[in-house]
Amino acid sequence: MRLYIERKPVKVNPDTKRVIARFFFNGEERALEVIRKVLEFSDDKVFSLVSPILQEYSKRHRNITKILMRHCKKLKKQFIALGTEFEDIDEYTRLLIGAYFTHEYSIESAAFFNPSIVDDPDQTDLVEGEKRVIISFRAVGEGHISSIVFRRALIDKNNNIQVLPVGNYVDEAEVVKNAIYVKKLFLKKAAYAQIDPSVLEEIESKLDDKFEYTSLSNIIKDSKSLHKENPARLIEYDKVLWLSDTYHTISFSKDTDISDRVIFPISEFERKGIEDARFVKFVKDDGKVLYYATYTAFDGSLIIPKLVQTEDFYEFKVIPLYGDGAQNKNLALFPRKIKGKYVMMSRIDGWNNYLMFSDKVNVWENPILLKQPRYDWELVQIGNCGSPIETDKGWIVITHGVGPMRRYCIGVSLLDLEDPSKEIGHLKEPLIIPNNDEREGYVPNVVYSCGSIISNGELIIPYGLSDYSSSFATVNLELLLNKLLENN
Repeated sequence: MRLYIERKPVKVNPDTKRVIARFFFNGEERALEVIRKVLEFSDDKVFSLVSPILQEYSKRHRNITKILMRHCKKLKKQFIALGTEFEDIDEYTRLLIGAYFTHEYSIESAAFFNPSIVDDPDQTDLVEGEKRVIISFRAVGEGHISSIVFRRALIDKNNNIQVLPVGNYVDEAEVVKNAIYVKKLFLKKAAYAQIDPSVLEEIESKLDDKFEYTSLSNIIKDSKSLHKENPARLIEYDKVLWLSDTYHTISFSKDTDISDRVIFPISEFERKGIEDARFVKFVKDDGKVLYYATYTAFDGSLIIPKLVQTEDFYEFKVIPLYGDGAQNKNLALFPRKIKGKYVMMSRIDGWNNYLMFSDKVNVWENPILLKQPRYDWELVQIGNCGSPIETDKGWIVITHGVGPMRRYCIGVSLLDLEDPSKEIGHLKEPLIIPNNDEREGYVPNVVYSCGSIISNGELIIPYGLSDYSSSFATVNLELLLNKLLENN
C-alpha cells in the first residue's frame, strides 16, 4: 500500500523583475576610452545624463547612488592611468561614470528551485500550531549563474503554506575579508584546487602557520613582480588569491527583508555559481542555535564545497570545507552532534551516499559508505535531499535517485539515532515522482529538494520542479515511519 502524498497548491516561480545592479567591465581599452570621453563632458551634459538615470533606477534599487559610487571607485587604477585622481572628480561625474560601469542582472530570470527550509529565528506573535519558516532557493539567471535567495513563509495549524510577498528591492551583501587562515589547511585545499605545486611550495615558505588575507596578498604581489614574463605562473598566483576569497564574512543591512537578500557569487572559485544550499538549524551541546548551510561553489570546471554559518540571516560567515570527504556535491550536516562528533552526509564519488564524523565542522575525512543504489528508479546514482531530520524512531533522510531517462525521484531512508551508519528502514518505491504537471522545465523529469521540516505531525518537503520552479508536498509522519520500519 502506497503512502498518500499531498501536493500543496503553492508554486514559487522565477520573477524576472528581481534584479541587482552589478559592476560591468568590458575590458581595459574600452574602459579607458569611456572614462576619457565622460571626463570631457561639460557639467551641464553630465547632469542632463545622470539625473534621469538616478530618477529611473532609484525606483528599482534601494540606494542607486551608493551603488554607482561604489562601482566608480573600482576604477581608481584607470583614473590614474589617465592622469587624474578619483578624489578630483566631481560627484555627478563619478555617478555617471559609475552608471557606464553598471548593469542590471536578473537573478531569477531562468529558474528558481532546489529549496531548503528551516525554522525562522523569529517565532513571535503566532497562534498555536503556526510556524514561521525561512526557505532558501537556488536562483538561476543569465549565463546559468546560480545564487542563494530567500523567502519567508507561514505554516498554519493545518500545514497550509503561505509564502509571503517579496520586498521591493534585492540587495547584495557587503563583503568583509577578516579571516585568519591556517596554513596547513589552506595549502591542502589549494592542492585540491589543482594549483601549481611549485607555486604552493614558494608561498608556503613565506607564510606563517596562521596568516591574514593582507599578508597573503602582499606575498603574492611581490611574487608576481618577480615573474612578470611568465603569464601562466601569474595565473597560478591569482588562483591562490581567488581561493583565499572563498573565506569571507558577508553582511546585509538591518533594514532589508529576508527576500531582499541575495548571496551572489563573490570569489573567482564561485564565478559560475553557488549551487544547492542545504540549510539546517543546528543545536549545539549548550542549547545555542546556529544555522549552517553547505553549498557547492563552481568555477566552470572545479567544485569546491563550502559552509555558511549564521545566527540571524543578516551576517554570514563563509569558509571552504576540507578533507577527503569534502569532495563533489551533496554534503548535508546533521542538526546536532552525535556522541560528541559532528556528522555529515556526502557523495564523494557522485554515485553513492556516504557518512562522515568529525571533531571540526569544516574538516571531513574518512567517509564511510552508507548506501548504494538498490532499486530500478535509482540505479544511475543516489544522494541526499538535505540534512537528516530527527524523530523518536530514527533519522529521516530524504534521498534522490536517478533512474531511466535521467528521471529524478525522491525517496526516504531511516537511520539509527545513536549510530547513523546503520540504515534501519527505507522505502522500496519513490515517495515523489515527477507527474505530468512537474516534468517540464529547465531540466525535465526532475524533482529535487535540499531540506525538509516537520510540522503538526507531517513531514513537509519543499521541492524543485524540473529545475524551474518550486512547490511543496506533505506526508503523515507516523505513517511514513511505520512504512520505513516495515522494510528494515
